[in-house]
Amino acid sequence: MRDLSLHLLDLAENSLRADASLISLALSLQEDGALDVVLEDDGRGMEQSFAQRAADPFATTRTTRKVGLGLPLAAANAEKTGGFLRLDSLPGQGTRVHLRLMTRHVDCLPLGDLPETMSTLVLTHPDRPDFVLALRSPQAEGRFDTRDIRRALGPEVGLQEPEVMDYIKQLLIEQCQTVFGGLIL
Repeated sequence: MRDLSLHLLDLAENSLRADASLISLALSLQEDGALDVVLEDDGRGMEQSFAQRAADPFATTRTTRKVGLGLPLAAANAEKTGGFLRLDSLPGQGTRVHLRLMTRHVDCLPLGDLPETMSTLVLTHPDRPDFVLALRSPQAEGRFDTRDIRRALGPEVGLQEPEVMDYIKQLLIEQCQTVFGGLIL
């Protein structure tokens, strides 16, 4: 994959396939350049035996193909920078994926277009699940939550409305610029 936002899209799609009703994504940039990316969901979760093999490309729950490359590629890209991927999952309780990447390493992928990735997830799944994006750097913090937007709009206006999607995308762009200052985008 050419950027981290595509890894995040792939991980979120795993959560969607696990019937998650809430997908939370947190990106936290540390002073030393470490970027912690944590995706948590409340989906079906995995048995411990499968979770331990999930980073193997030949361990997949997909029926359309015999390989699953999302977690193995994310792990490989994190490890190339001196980072890691940790996966915690329990049946019926959801899954947590923690990626740590060292952004100052020459092999670290750029973040990519995180606002586009998040707005695409919301647009293609406007009714369910809800998405939370928490951003943090030494300079600022930001938060995006579709539940807040739904409450403000009320039940008569959907997230897929063009004006709402424009607002969501602009809000995500502003949050990423404020928190990360364009340094890793």
